[in-house]
Amino acid sequence: MSAKRLLFVTGTRADFGKLEPLALAAQQAGFAVSFFITGMHMMRRYGETRLEVKRFPGAEFFEFVNQREGDAQDFILSKTILGFSDFVHEHRPDLVVIHGDRVEALAASIVCAMKYIPSAHIEGGEVSGTIDESIRHCNTKLCSAHFVSSEGAKQRVLALGESPGSVYNIGSPELDTHARPSGVTLAQVKERYAIPFDDYGIAIFHPVTSEADTIGAQAQSLFARLEASGRNFVVIAPNNDPGTEDIFAVLERLPSDRFRRIPSMRFNYFSELMKNASVMVGNSSAGVREAPFLGLPSLEVGTRQNQRASGPSITTCSAFDIATIDTFLSQAWGRHLGSNSTFGAGDAASRFIDVLCTETFWQHPLQKVFAGE
Repeated sequence: MSAKRLLFVTGTRADFGKLEPLALAAQQAGFAVSFFITGMHMMRRYGETRLEVKRFPGAEFFEFVNQREGDAQDFILSKTILGFSDFVHEHRPDLVVIHGDRVEALAASIVCAMKYIPSAHIEGGEVSGTIDESIRHCNTKLCSAHFVSSEGAKQRVLALGESPGSVYNIGSPELDTHARPSGVTLAQVKERYAIPFDDYGIAIFHPVTSEADTIGAQAQSLFARLEASGRNFVVIAPNNDPGTEDIFAVLERLPSDRFRRIPSMRFNYFSELMKNASVMVGNSSAGVREAPFLGLPSLEVGTRQNQRASGPSITTCSAFDIATIDTFLSQAWGRHLGSNSTFGAGDAASRFIDVLCTETFWQHPLQKVFAGE
């Protein structure tokens, strides 16, 4: 019998960092692995990270351009549905692996549900701000299996009526990368990305789709405080949601001697950068799950990660809360804490494969019924 074919759908550098450990473990377990590459990966402004995906050894790659700069999210969704539907009509995989809450993931989960193709949703059941949470819960209802990152997430997926037999808590996959040596030194990271600082924080501030009219002012307020602190920062570019132009306008005015702006980074290089940082600031999910796992103090700004996680290493505030931002930068800088295992212990990939290697996983019915009543 030929190996079962797993198709991983990836649209951003962030979801690839979570899917890569799972894909590698699947390949090592004898599954045939391929990637459907789309979204930000295909855009030069965001580092053309499709090239990073294609460094994955021994896989097949399929590329699809689903947007132009500035396209509306609903247009991107509809175009991706058409493109992905055409693709799976020709290359029908045994399982489609989808992550999170982006429009590319929603497009793939819609197509899989309509065509009765088994699909596995990674990191469902999370709560956060913006339209992302709604998309994430939609994916839960559309996908046939669920690999969640915490017990809290598992309970939310069950509350949505999913069968207990289809929900597996494996932890957050990107922690697998952080739990092992990165394979590079900090000196190599600094050389590759021209980072001149020995002591630095990391700043990542994404648009919030429901706050597009104020996101530029939020970015201006936050980065003004980072500049006033006198500290050095490595700034990773925001994603391409509505409002990104307003954030880029702020980033482009930052002094280059203390702010190193980078479109994107290889994930193992980013891991090494985080392990040696003094703080993390912004509204990336990395600040509420990866930073606590590494004991890195993080400042979560605004509503994008609302209620997603809490812990002693996490400080939350508004972008306009100058006092809290200033206090964090002066008092938390370089004060690392113990590792937090709320989102797993860095063994998600092995847990994922343990499930896929059981016969019962492949016998789940694709026609859903609402469980729990």
